[in-house]
Amino acid sequence: MVEHTLPPLNALRAFEATARHLSVKNAADELCVTPGAVSQMLKSLELHLGVTLFRRVNRGIFLTDAGQGYLPPIRNAFRQITEATKRLAVTTDTGILTVSVAPFFAAAWLVPRLKDFQDAHPAIDIQVVTGKTLADFERDGVDVAIRHGLGRYPGLCSERVLAVEIVPVAAPDLVKRFGLPASPADLTRWPLVHEIERKGWHFWFQAQGVSDIAAPRGPAFDDSTLLVQAVLAGQGAGLLPAALVASDIAAGRLLRLADIALLEDFAYYLVYPDINRDRPKVTAFRDWILNASGTPDAPLAGH
Repeated sequence: MVEHTLPPLNALRAFEATARHLSVKNAADELCVTPGAVSQMLKSLELHLGVTLFRRVNRGIFLTDAGQGYLPPIRNAFRQITEATKRLAVTTDTGILTVSVAPFFAAAWLVPRLKDFQDAHPAIDIQVVTGKTLADFERDGVDVAIRHGLGRYPGLCSERVLAVEIVPVAAPDLVKRFGLPASPADLTRWPLVHEIERKGWHFWFQAQGVSDIAAPRGPAFDDSTLLVQAVLAGQGAGLLPAALVASDIAAGRLLRLADIALLEDFAYYLVYPDINRDRPKVTAFRDWILNASGTPDAPLAGH
């Protein structure tokens, strides 16, 4: 007769691990017990439930229909337990806060202001890691990320931090070849280099009232520094943060093709999983950076 009491938790862990690996040995290695102990727990679980969960064929092990039906809710239950435990742990959530940041934003905006955060939150140690693609929060151990784009990250919370003043620039040789543009529309006929999302020029042209925009052809780069190098090499005009290219413009290595602009939607965003929303150290950083980005000297401005 099937018992209606809950099975032992260790037996359920053994079932989930064995079902995931389809190997008693690998499950035993993961759980730090012997294969014999795993086999005994599986046998006791099957007796408790009154069903056979695994078929053993030669040296292999496979889930029965009952086992396949039992696995998803058990796996989901363990996931919910893990998430509930993380939420419960927020009351003592200090220590290290890992922030994944785009390299340019880290150097030009975040790092110069970090002392203000540390002074306000001495119990939290910031750990900054740079990256160009969105972090894998679970695998990389990242708490929050700051990325440039439209802020559309499915399944994640995203809050706009600040927009960046941008300016179209090109190498002098390219300007000599095409001539200084008389209007923004002239740049639609230039070779262009792009950021990896290939959205910047599109939004810039729209903001300038240019509607006849071709598909974004030309090389694309996932790092602003590489994009600058491509523009310096004459591969095309680039749309770049004004602060990043200010020294190149001043030295004559790049020429400005139009006025500095601010694209409100194409901005830096704070991104994090919903499960991190109520963690005190994440809340502290979120409140600080959103407040800091609202101060008069916050924008990444050019000169």
